[in-house]
Order: sequence, then structure tokens, then C-alpha cells
Amino acid sequence: MHRFYVDEGGITEGRARLTPEDARHALRVLRLGPGDPCELFCGGGRYRGVILDGEGDEVTVRVEAPLPSTEPALRVTLYQGLPKADKMELIVQKAVELGVHAIVPVAMSRCVTKLDGRDAEKKRERWQKIAHEACKQSGRCAEPQIALPLPIRLLPERLRAHEVALVPWEEARACGLNRVRDTHPEVRDMALVIGPEGGMSGEEVGRMAEAGAVPVTLGPRILRTETAGLAALSGLMCLWGEWENIPTGEQHP
Repeated sequence: MHRFYVDEGGITEGRARLTPEDARHALRVLRLGPGDPCELFCGGGRYRGVILDGEGDEVTVRVEAPLPSTEPALRVTLYQGLPKADKMELIVQKAVELGVHAIVPVAMSRCVTKLDGRDAEKKRERWQKIAHEACKQSGRCAEPQIALPLPIRLLPERLRAHEVALVPWEEARACGLNRVRDTHPEVRDMALVIGPEGGMSGEEVGRMAEAGAVPVTLGPRILRTETAGLAALSGLMCLWGEWENIPTGEQHP
């Protein structure tokens, strides 16, 4: 079923309008019209709808019933060391599909890519658009927000705001994801810190550990930066049961 976002007006008296972009796509590309079913996303909710009418960049939909949420109970914020080239685009797309809550690029000491000012905002806008499309494709109810790059000096304080902060690091030996699951089974808000191509320095990891972050191993093999975060995120979602939680049926108020 085709998935669309509701415009800023939201749902009123069982009716909603699509965003102008989605309306144009529905009418001109998909050739949808009155009577065609669709899925709607609005304010973090998911609904079944039927198109009533449409013209130009306006499409009105009748909202028929709420649908089960596809959002994970485990909220993972990915703090990603800025990678080279267009790797961040892949990371954003796949992390959103896997259920990431938010993504914060981090300017670490070994990052080759440097972003600031208008360049940083342009990149963020591009990454947010990729997140938006990945949400629609994967059926996410809520769109993860992509932040502006964060200086590494501010990261330790940000990590303190999470229940648990994990730092996959090639020199970590004592703790893996299974152990984190055993010691924190009820955690629901987690930070995941991934280094850039050159990895994280011992000093950076030390400062994060002082803030309460836990260095963890992802096994004996060294993973690329664009692989490590996605592998860790997949493992966390699996260990916390998110891959068993498949929404079925409908929810009725």
C-alpha cells in the first residue's frame, strides 16, 4: 500500500490533506484517484485512509482507522563520527530503516571531512531528506531527526542524558552487546557512538568513559565505519526483541 505524510494541518474531523510533495507524487506518478486506499503518517501515528479527491498539489484523504505503530520501544540515538564522501547518506538511510531514533554527526579528531556553517546545514538538509524517504519506504511512523555536526568536546555531556551509552571500539575486550543486554534488560533510551574511518583516539574514548559510556566489542573483526553502526544497531534491536515485535491487525480507540 502506498504511504504518505499528512500536511501540517493534521487530521480534522476524519479528514486530512497530504503534503504538497506527496500529493504531486500520488497524482502524477502513481496516478491515484478517488477510492484508492493508502497509509498515512501523522504526528507519529499511522492510519489507514482512502483518497477522496485531488488536483494539483492538493489531495484530501478520509482517515478510516489507526494502525499499529511500527516504532521500536528501544530508542537508539546514533552518534556517528563524520565519514568521508557520501557514506553518511548510506548510514542515514539504513539506520532509519533499522529503527534509529535520531542521528547526530560528530566531528572527531580523526575525521577527514570537515563541515561548518552553511555547508553543514546543506548537508543536514540532504540527510534529513534521505531520512524522510527511508521512513516512507520502511513504514516508520516517526521521522528520525538528523542534527547538525556536534564537536567532540560536547559529546560526553550529551551522552550523560541517555540511560546507557555504548562505544564500540576495537580495543574493548571486557564487554559485548550480550552482556549489556544482561545487565540493562529494561533500558529504553540508548546512545551508540561510532568512530570515523580512522577510528576514535584513546583520549576520546577515555573522556566518554568518564561520562559513563561503556566501551564494547563487536567481535574480532574490524568493521568499516559505515558497517559498524548498522551492525551494532541491528544487534541491539534483535537483543531487545524488536525483531519479534511485528504489528498485526488494527488498534481501535
